[in-house]
Amino acid sequence: MSVHRSVIATLAQLVQIDSVSARTNSEIVSWLEAHCRRLGFKVRRLPYQDEFGIEKINLLAVSGTELTDAPEVELALVGHTDTVPYDSAWTEATRLTERDGKLFGRGACDTKGFIAAALTAVAQVDLNKLRRPLALVFTADEELGLLGAKHLKAKNALHPRHAIVGEPTSLRPIRAGKGYCLAQISVGGSEGHSAYPDLGASAIFRAARLIKRIEEIAHQLRSEGDEDFDPSFTTLNVGLINGGSAKNVIPGLCRMTLEWRPLPGQSPLHVMDLLSSEVERERAVDQEFDCKVTLERIDHGFATAANAELVRYLEEASGQQSGTVAFGTEAPQMIALGAEAVVMGPGDIRVAHRTGEFVPLDELERCVAILKGAVEHYCG
Repeated sequence: MSVHRSVIATLAQLVQIDSVSARTNSEIVSWLEAHCRRLGFKVRRLPYQDEFGIEKINLLAVSGTELTDAPEVELALVGHTDTVPYDSAWTEATRLTERDGKLFGRGACDTKGFIAAALTAVAQVDLNKLRRPLALVFTADEELGLLGAKHLKAKNALHPRHAIVGEPTSLRPIRAGKGYCLAQISVGGSEGHSAYPDLGASAIFRAARLIKRIEEIAHQLRSEGDEDFDPSFTTLNVGLINGGSAKNVIPGLCRMTLEWRPLPGQSPLHVMDLLSSEVERERAVDQEFDCKVTLERIDHGFATAANAELVRYLEEASGQQSGTVAFGTEAPQMIALGAEAVVMGPGDIRVAHRTGEFVPLDELERCVAILKGAVEHYCG
């Protein structure tokens, strides 16, 4: 079978398996496990249970070394198996559809396209002739907070020297990315009849004053930028807000989320420090200001040197200069395991997660060639 038909057929089988993050990924892992064994890889499952007791599985496939508790490999190709949910009205979400040079389906772009390209690439290589070890790493729950990759890191599951992390970058090598942090903020007040405002204290009014201060923090962070990024600064967002119990009751509680995406050279806790200062400033003018901030997620960004070997290789192979992204990836976890990591894959992040998600066929085929070349260069 030609590379053209092989990568399409592989992607079609991957898309056909519904692997939305809310459910177990055991079906797609079973398919990948059998496929990797046929290719000649040694395979190990690394299961865990998510917070709802659902089994999730990371899969590690290696060639050219023994499958020890923490195998050392020259190159790891890393892709996540889970996808975001899809609208039930998208009836072709799990049936790969080719149209106008594009392949449509949930996960086709993010990141089953990369996985299909990686599997097709290694099928073109004689694994018995590789002189240095190769790994394929398939993770769970990336869409829920890089959870599978974090489990790999916690278990010290492998030690790659180089890692290509699959994400839709239009095949541009990505050498740096922002982190992701999330906090829950609750602001207290005192309920009372809305006709008599002096008998209570509005939690929503208090939250509004704090939001104004958060907006000031956001403006301050614009001056602490890195021009390699777009946007060039740490971004803030109050994405959800909820408060009050009835239209004629002074609200006694207001809750909101605050997310920020820190630059890799900036401490993720910098925003927390700035927020704490603003909370204290508000308490100075309102001694009864009641505010609790709970940090729920803190993911660091990553930065691989612009002149790193893998960056230079992928720039030449792709014909594109390396860049940066504002979204989170599994590269920090691969770096923590010892890798020089670069993010790259077919497709555009701007079409990921939406109804009608697609990957351009020409990019998918070029990704096969790039990954095959990388395997031969680093492991051959």
